[in-house]
Amino acid sequence: MILDQFRLDGKTALVTGASAGLGAAMAIALAQAGADVVCHGNSRSPRTCEKIEKLGRRTAAVQADLAQSGAAESLFEKAQQFAPVDIVINNAGTIRRAKAIEYSDADWTAVLQVNLNSVWKLCQAAGRFFIARQATGKIVNIASLLAFQGGITVPAYAASKGAVAQLTKPLANEWASQGVNVNAIAPGYMRTANTAALQRDEIRNRQILERIPAQRWGDPADICGAAVFLASAASDYVNGHVLVVDGGWMGT
Repeated sequence: MILDQFRLDGKTALVTGASAGLGAAMAIALAQAGADVVCHGNSRSPRTCEKIEKLGRRTAAVQADLAQSGAAESLFEKAQQFAPVDIVINNAGTIRRAKAIEYSDADWTAVLQVNLNSVWKLCQAAGRFFIARQATGKIVNIASLLAFQGGITVPAYAASKGAVAQLTKPLANEWASQGVNVNAIAPGYMRTANTAALQRDEIRNRQILERIPAQRWGDPADICGAAVFLASAASDYVNGHVLVVDGGWMGT
């Protein structure tokens, strides 16, 4: 039955940035589909874990500062202590806003470290594990609408998310024949802490809404269907794809 292909029973997922926002929503959705979930955050993720436990799934909160070199590899090792990981959702990210001519080296380095370097290292660690155990594995990277468009005052964020979308493709090319699916989701404008400044800006908020055919900001729940699909057997023949979830923005 087709709906059975979307079930994640017996699977263990690692979701980075699962304390709130998109990460929390995806972690809970994977649990609703049957997965046990390791929830990563810079601080403990009790609320997300509590909701997962109420669904009858096993869960653990794991801390790691992905702004630090070596943290991604350490995070994967910690997750493996909970259970062998089958699914990795690379969601953790950061954003720093400034005009390009004023953008500091420190901000550039910090954003690229979290948004790109840690994603690469976690993909590499997961890929090595999946291939070594000769079993299927799913990696879902969270890119952005700004992988395709530049945005304003976010040069490092746009560069990092464009790179995440492109990184997804060579990894998919190398690992597809070994049962490892690597894909990405590119969310549009979502109601999260990262977009709070835009939501408060009356002019930018109006400009954004005028461009979205759905005529609303996305909610974290809007990304959950895509995440479950790409984490499940229903997407076994989907490789290197960047799935846009943007209310129609890219179609205009």
